[in-house]
Amino acid sequence: MNGRDKRKLVTFIGFVLPGLAIYLLIVAYPIIYSVGLSFTDFNPNRGGKWNFVGLLQYKSMFEEPMFWHAFKNNMIVVAVSAFGQIPVGFGLAYILYRRLVRARSFFQSMVFLPQFLSPIVVGILFRKLVGADGPVSTLLQIISNDPSRQFMMMLKAETVMFPIGIALLWMYTGFYMIIFLANLQKIDSNIVEAAKIDGASEPQIFGRVIVPILSGTILVSTILAIAGSLRGFDLIFAITTQGLQRNNALVLPIFMYQTAFQDYSNTMRFAFGSAIANAIVVISVVLIMISNTIARRFNHGEVN
Repeated sequence: MNGRDKRKLVTFIGFVLPGLAIYLLIVAYPIIYSVGLSFTDFNPNRGGKWNFVGLLQYKSMFEEPMFWHAFKNNMIVVAVSAFGQIPVGFGLAYILYRRLVRARSFFQSMVFLPQFLSPIVVGILFRKLVGADGPVSTLLQIISNDPSRQFMMMLKAETVMFPIGIALLWMYTGFYMIIFLANLQKIDSNIVEAAKIDGASEPQIFGRVIVPILSGTILVSTILAIAGSLRGFDLIFAITTQGLQRNNALVLPIFMYQTAFQDYSNTMRFAFGSAIANAIVVISVVLIMISNTIARRFNHGEVN
């Protein structure tokens, strides 16, 4: 190796090493530590002592009814994101792109406005909105002429995810609208005009021209939606209060937090919480792989 090659190598290491060190410290190390911790019975209340227990934490997790309850709720959140936020955001972006609504700038700003708000603030606002003495309950009392009428969805396990789903839809739809709008504006307008000249209607232009072109953007948005849904914590945590509501609306990140830091029976079960965190990662990877498979088949069908 001559002097010039050595200087290139030193320069390369000098640029790469700091970033690699930060990545290993902030990202790789916690992941590896979490995986290793999940195979132990570590509990800080025992003075930091731990024993290797193999897959015991995962076995306990799968036998825990609250895990499956949280998993079900998380799948509802994923469904709201993938089949609610993305289609609605795409539709709104298309309306703006095709100039099918007046005051486009105002419309766009209002839909995107929740992105400037903290999820905690939005969660508290929705909690007040759907509370027993909130505006929704007051409106029900006026409509039904019954002063005792209250909005009960937040108090029932069967219905608690409906108002939470509305909050998630309102909060994050604008984000996907902006993604789709930015990509729509890159499309050559001649393509759309040619479709119109051929007699294509607005729904046909959307379904047969725009959607295939933006299939890659839809896939990326789906991956973002899945990842965000499975690690979502703050908004749902703020909407629900301590006790029955939070248990009814339990999702995996909140279950992990309660288990690791607030567990009533065996406080701060870090190992069990690590197992839940690893399960969230595995579920995310599986759902993303399924999304990639569906996207490849869709694209293959379009080509054929």
